[in-house]
Amino acid sequence: GQSKILHYLPKNLQVVKNNLLPIPPLFTMIQEAAGTSWQEMYQVFNMGQRLEIYTDNATAQSIIAIARGFNIDAQISGYVAQAKKKEVRIESEKGIFTYH
Repeated sequence: GQSKILHYLPKNLQVVKNNLLPIPPLFTMIQEAAGTSWQEMYQVFNMGQRLEIYTDNATAQSIIAIARGFNIDAQISGYVAQAKKKEVRIESEKGIFTYH
């Protein structure tokens, strides 16, 4: 799920994911059939985001260019910032969700 990074995140950092790829229809079907909240969906599933790499902006741009050379969608999905406590914040079309 999108909150899994909490297991590896130092206690003074926050991950903000505010530019996620579009949600594949499969996840909407699961959410509707199960009646699960979107907050739980982002916690349990990757929501179509696939691989995440945490790196600096210049390296990210190089990785994105390489991915596009193989016809793979890639983009910067968010950022890491200093925080009082570790958390993941999802800012998506389905709402804003915070995980600790």
